[in-house]
Amino acid sequence: MSDNRYLDWPFLDDGHRALARSLDAWASEHVSHAHGPDVDAECRALVRSLGGAGWLRHAVAGQAFGGAGEALDTRALCLIRETLARHSGLADFAFAMQGLGSGAISLAGTPAQKQRYLSRVSRGEAIAAFALSEPEAGSDVAAMACAGRVEGDEVVIDGQKTWISNGGIADFYVVFIRTGEGEDSEATRRGARGISAFIVDADTPGFEIAERIPVIAPHPLARLHFTGCRVPVAQRLGEAGQGFKIAMRTLDVFRTSVAAAALGFARRALDEAIARATKRRMFNQVLADFQLTQAKLAQMATTIDSAALLVYRAAWLRDQGHSITREAAMAKMVATEGAQKVIDDAVQIFGGLGVVSEQPVERLYREIRSLRIYEGATEVQLLIIARELLKEAGAAPA
Repeated sequence: MSDNRYLDWPFLDDGHRALARSLDAWASEHVSHAHGPDVDAECRALVRSLGGAGWLRHAVAGQAFGGAGEALDTRALCLIRETLARHSGLADFAFAMQGLGSGAISLAGTPAQKQRYLSRVSRGEAIAAFALSEPEAGSDVAAMACAGRVEGDEVVIDGQKTWISNGGIADFYVVFIRTGEGEDSEATRRGARGISAFIVDADTPGFEIAERIPVIAPHPLARLHFTGCRVPVAQRLGEAGQGFKIAMRTLDVFRTSVAAAALGFARRALDEAIARATKRRMFNQVLADFQLTQAKLAQMATTIDSAALLVYRAAWLRDQGHSITREAAMAKMVATEGAQKVIDDAVQIFGGLGVVSEQPVERLYREIRSLRIYEGATEVQLLIIARELLKEAGAAPA
């Protein structure tokens, strides 16, 4: 385990510290930073391994449904993602998507829905996906066009979703669609009202994977297409028209864990940079003997600790029952932007070797980039922080 003094911070308790150390020991033996060309197979294997070892119990809520506790423990989610990300970006992805993909069920599912889906997710026997984004509705979620109409005891879905992680390998998808409740004007039809969430099994007729999307850090990603896809109304999560609130609640839980994953990537980059700087000889000394290198390492370490304080503050606050919209946005922005800089500095310390394909820092360089975009780009986090500040000041932002 790299520098773990942060585990002694008062945001965490002894159970969290034991969890982090146990997972680090397990990951050292069972998880590799490198992976083969068949990413789908690797993800399936990682989900089975994480489930079999009991780590996915922390990704779902409700002990009766396979969860480690009755509620999702934000600090545990963060510690697990940070630890896995330090060992393997793909392992972090596999864990995170099980949590995000089933998170709406943990938060708003009926007991029957939880029993059917969460139990299998926690054992690694079913792969989950969260289908929110669309070609014209990414950060602007309320602009979604994928729609459903109720016919008897079914809802008929037509439209597209894109940038869907686990697309193509998931066994079920939590899909957010426009169903129209409370939409009484053109303005509300373009807004957050009238959106509902449904669980769609991967083998449902009318649902297909329209396109697999290759990205710089390979993982399963796809565009989904729905054509007359009939889903039982009983598969709806929560009340009709409450899907936007369910989506935001789900993202609020997992946004802080994105920041924690960025911490994991940054810590691995610092470890690699220190190892390189203390061994690479240049001009009759090692890189670490140069003050320029020392200054860079110091800045990297300070950036990581600064981000970690924000991450675990946000996680602690949520576990105490507080709203963390502003704190989670701050944590995600600072951790992901800071990790990008830390990893870039590590590549610089490695020199030419840093841009050789599949070297650890080169892989980290590709893996960190998407974290600054997904679950709310940095620019969106800035807007959220400003909106919350103005709200507290009694001003209404435009």
